Amino acid sequence: MKTRLTLKPGQHGTKSLLKKYGDALVCVRFRYDPETKQRLKTVELVIERSDWTPPPPRFTNDTLVPLRINAKDMAIRNKAKAAGGRWNPEKQLWFVSYGNVVGTALEKYIDVDGFDK
Repeated sequence: MKTRLTLKPGQHGTKSLLKKYGDALVCVRFRYDPETKQRLKTVELVIERSDWTPPPPRFTNDTLVPLRINAKDMAIRNKAKAAGGRWNPEKQLWFVSYGNVVGTALEKYIDVDGFDK
């Protein structure tokens, strides 16, 4: 099943649902099922609100984080170098400031086990 269209409350096609669900309406989705040849209209609703305090960040921007990058992956190694990364041959890991990694492709290479080595 494929979602082709997601509408926000107030957009054309959501007004009757907005009247029905009010502020609880998050979005309206139109999904298409090629097997049954049907279009499904679904709604996403807020059913509960509660206070929440986000957890503190795991790393500060100046924390050196270990990256495990395959030796053959030159493109990622070059990105680590460009971000100020340094290779540690003893640990076989790259170390880069978290502030230079967060929000980039390098973020998925962080090796949390590398802190213990």
